[in-house]
Amino acid sequence: FNEAFARFKASGAKSLVIDLRGNPGGYLDAAVDIASHFLAKGTTIVTEDFGGTEPNDVHTSLGYKDVPAGTKIVVLVDGGSASASEILAGALQDNHAATIVGEQSFGKGSVQTVIPIDGGELKVTVARWITPAGHWIMGNGITPDIKSSIATSTPAFKPDTAGDPQYDRAVEFLTTGQ
Repeated sequence: FNEAFARFKASGAKSLVIDLRGNPGGYLDAAVDIASHFLAKGTTIVTEDFGGTEPNDVHTSLGYKDVPAGTKIVVLVDGGSASASEILAGALQDNHAATIVGEQSFGKGSVQTVIPIDGGELKVTVARWITPAGHWIMGNGITPDIKSSIATSTPAFKPDTAGDPQYDRAVEFLTTGQ
């Protein structure tokens, strides 16, 4: 991300599409780091809700906020966008830093820990992710601001190719504001 973002800033462009389609997630720290490029220091990115068993843990922006002024941002999501990619999309959406385009994301909003048991492991859910506006990601996902689907009747279609309707819709929004 950092290399691509540096190229974007050097280009002088004022529109950015972040494609999180098919991104199953990753590490919370990476989502916080990336969101910190778009959000002021201390801005809430996501909250870990432990259901009252311990205090919630609010993760906030590190405050890089180095996106060029006046940049319009779209984040593309689909049913394959999950976990950390949903944290990023939700943080940018709820903080009005980006417009979300695509399909409902997967809804993988659980925090898990591994407990060793007799040479094996038990994965236990210990918390849920909550977006800055208070939406539970688990089971709900991120709802796009602009819904756009890829036709399932085109089995050979791959995102990022000619005729990508979600990308085309993102470009339309960035150029017309609608």
